[in-house]
Amino acid sequence: GVFNLVNGDGPGVGEAISGHPDIDMVSFTGSTRAGIAIAKNAADTVKRVAQELGGKSPNIVLDDSAFTKSVAKGTVAMMGNSGQTCTAPSRMLVPHARMAEAEAAPNGNAAIGLVVSRAQWDKIQGLIEKGVEEGATLVAGGPGKPEGLETGHYVKPTVFADVTNDMTIAREEIFGPVLCILGYEDYDDAIRIANDTEYGLASAITGEDIELARSLAKRIRAGRVAINGGYDLNAAFGGYKKSGNGREWGEWGFHDFLEVKAVMGHG
Repeated sequence: GVFNLVNGDGPGVGEAISGHPDIDMVSFTGSTRAGIAIAKNAADTVKRVAQELGGKSPNIVLDDSAFTKSVAKGTVAMMGNSGQTCTAPSRMLVPHARMAEAEAAPNGNAAIGLVVSRAQWDKIQGLIEKGVEEGATLVAGGPGKPEGLETGHYVKPTVFADVTNDMTIAREEIFGPVLCILGYEDYDDAIRIANDTEYGLASAITGEDIELARSLAKRIRAGRVAINGGYDLNAAFGGYKKSGNGREWGEWGFHDFLEVKAVMGHG
């Protein structure tokens, strides 16, 4: 049998699947913390584990005439579902020379709702404050609740610029409406920054030069690369590194749920 758990987290989630002899496999979607606990508990009874975990996805904005439009598009994509998306393009990479343009560009409309709990709100607030403390430039938003929305777990849509990849807000998955804008020197540097993360679930490249985007996509260590917002339910979905293992969607989504049997001498 298969034990499937979606959006799980917190103490006890790993122990929930141990000691079940009829379960051969665990399929889990949730936090990396909970995924590690599940994998450890599954090891005692040699269960197979397929996991879709956290992410800190880069969005490389190309240095071209569509720059302002690309930044605005990436900002709106980040804020979807109030940033509570595992594939959220939370690290936007722009040329150092165009950082000021990037700071002025973020705009557009995104539906911002509540975050899932008070505990998550507190975590996001702590990371926003950490970003300010570590010297990132606060372009929009910031700590606290939006004016007029004091009731409920609302977070101000927040944009930081001049972020470096060693800052806490660039390393940790925030899972809230917080965008980090980082600068790169050239495209080799952009790839280095994009891959400098313990995650590898998704990534994005935004700009006009499709051939350049394709060449960069080959060098990003992530399970998915979206060029100008590409999306396909038939494409395999899953992560590298601490973003999980196994794949969902399309034909690849069946592979981890299959067991192979060899019957010899049959005919």
